[in-house]
Amino acid sequence: MTDSNEVSDVQLNLAQLLGFLEVDPENISLLQDAVTAALSASDFDNLDLLMGRLQKLTELTPPMRNLLAISYLRRGRFEEATVIFEQLRGEGQDVPAIRFNLAWIAALQGRHEDVLTLTDEEVVAKVPRAAAIRVQAMHHLGQIEEALVAGREMEHIHPHDNYLLGALSVAAMDADNYELAKSYAAKANGGADALTTQGLVSLYEDGAEGAVQLFERALIEHPDAPRAWLGKGLCHLSQGDTDAALPCLQKGAEIFEDHLGSWIALGWTYFIRKDLAGARKNFEIALSHDDNFAETHGGLAVLDVAEGNLESAQRRAEIAIRLDKQCFGGMLAKAMLAEARGNKELAKKIVERAMNVSMGVDGKTLAQAMIGFGMKSDARH
Repeated sequence: MTDSNEVSDVQLNLAQLLGFLEVDPENISLLQDAVTAALSASDFDNLDLLMGRLQKLTELTPPMRNLLAISYLRRGRFEEATVIFEQLRGEGQDVPAIRFNLAWIAALQGRHEDVLTLTDEEVVAKVPRAAAIRVQAMHHLGQIEEALVAGREMEHIHPHDNYLLGALSVAAMDADNYELAKSYAAKANGGADALTTQGLVSLYEDGAEGAVQLFERALIEHPDAPRAWLGKGLCHLSQGDTDAALPCLQKGAEIFEDHLGSWIALGWTYFIRKDLAGARKNFEIALSHDDNFAETHGGLAVLDVAEGNLESAQRRAEIAIRLDKQCFGGMLAKAMLAEARGNKELAKKIVERAMNVSMGVDGKTLAQAMIGFGMKSDARH
């Protein structure tokens, strides 16, 4: 977070420069300094006015055009920023900072291949944040092991980069390397990704009380961090508070969009609340993203048992177990079907019992299973 004294200083500096410009309104050097100060203060209204005045007096220099592009980037005007950055590259300004800014835009737009192209060795060496977005791009492209290998090499260049350590902790978690994820997260001194991984580790090892504080710290740093919302929801869920869990899980799933584990955890939360329609809706959202994910079929199998559709439940449970022999939902559905023995009324009573979060199968409770769904950043496999 920005220190309040720093904010006051940059605003004071801008105010002083604006005062000088009232006396000398066509001073190009003063205008350039004021544009820089306006950017530092994130005062985009003044920046645009000052830039307009400057353009009437002289052609914008490459540094001024770069500042304008950066202001567009910060305002989410990515196309305008990209045009200027690419023009500067074409004019001989193909420097690491500009390539990084283009890589940042590419990452925000989901163009992960472009991120890899732009974050070359020179950019990674000279712009610390580039290492993290390179790891994240490889991760998004499914190159998880490659991301971990590359990350280890980049860690030698930037050993104390919290963003890199956080990105590596998430990649390690998704690679099912729990100890490595724990190690990377422990090295970091803050950063939303590292705090979220620390929270998941704490939730898994020690319970919800300490974990929820870590997730809340992560959300202060990055209010739209989906894993932190998911983790916070899982904390509430493990404490039996589905009222608090539901909006957190919903927000995390919506931000993630295609993170299957989020939709599965959300579906089970509705199940615990005895809202079978809500549970089915979320399991089917997961199914629409990937019809080869075992837990989706397992969850739907349990709902089929609840609705007395035992034939469909049997079929879905078999699909789930075929996709993953350790599928929690599939095993739970199988156990229910075996106990019900074709009796629909008995099946419904078994489902009622299963709606308790302490209910489980194969030594794992429903709450523990849902925490497991949230442990991965891309719960597809």
